[in-house]
Amino acid sequence: MSISTQEAISRQAVAPLAPWGRLPPRLMALYVTSQRHPVETLRDLLACDSAMRVELQTTLLAQAGLARMREASFDAVLVHHDPPALDALEFAEALRGAGGEDPLVILGAVSEGALAPLCHEAGADGYLSLAEISPRHLIGMLARAVEWHRLIRENRRLAQLERQRLRLEHGEAERLLREQRELIRDLEELGDDAPALAAAPPDEAALLVPVASELVSQYRNLLRAYVIMGSGNLAGEIETLAARISAAGLTPSKVMQLHVHVLEELLRGLGNRGVRHVMSRADLLILELMMHLAQRTGPPGLRRPGER
Repeated sequence: MSISTQEAISRQAVAPLAPWGRLPPRLMALYVTSQRHPVETLRDLLACDSAMRVELQTTLLAQAGLARMREASFDAVLVHHDPPALDALEFAEALRGAGGEDPLVILGAVSEGALAPLCHEAGADGYLSLAEISPRHLIGMLARAVEWHRLIRENRRLAQLERQRLRLEHGEAERLLREQRELIRDLEELGDDAPALAAAPPDEAALLVPVASELVSQYRNLLRAYVIMGSGNLAGEIETLAARISAAGLTPSKVMQLHVHVLEELLRGLGNRGVRHVMSRADLLILELMMHLAQRTGPPGLRRPGER
């Protein structure tokens, strides 16, 4: 059966989306065969089972089949292995080598156990022996091949969306860190610290902050635990850290600088993983810590009972 190029282009793949694990009501398939194996034999076989309607277009030999696939879209491709006239293994390798991702099933006269492994190695989705085939077996293999490639496309689409989401999250995290560094500069402009602190890069800025290494390590461990657990079980640790920060005499800008430095270390360690949850928990931690410090350093009415 032959159709014009324009007609082939207009007749796109027709398989409607079926629920996972269910047969679609119909498929449009391309059958690439040789002159010794006319399409009527396969069409009669498919007509014996009404579980799924398969519309067949046919073409002779590999070159014509690849050309037809460039002209139109098909839900699946059937290739009759009839070497040397038509080598289905070479057809499959050429199709996959060119980036073709169409569901591909090979038919032939050799037993399934002898040829199926070679067909899979060449990139086909399955092999069936015409001597052992049944209509339901062929329909099931076609449906599984179509569903498998649909799953691959869906997985690729979701992976692309996930990469895009991660890029947006990392961009948002960088913006928030810039805003926090600007907050440090604003605090310095109020006379809190020397202006050189905010202008220094993160790694150098940590060296400019006169903070004991144990305090930096304690804040790093607290931030990591807070990201995982939240504040529910860490109230005592936050209070202890606030007491040590207060005893060390750190000003608000130095505390913020310590927070930004440790947070940047943590974000760099995440690599391509999501950062939104980390940023959200980090914001809650620094807010809670600042509230504890305000209660310790604020007016007497804000101090905890028993504090001086």
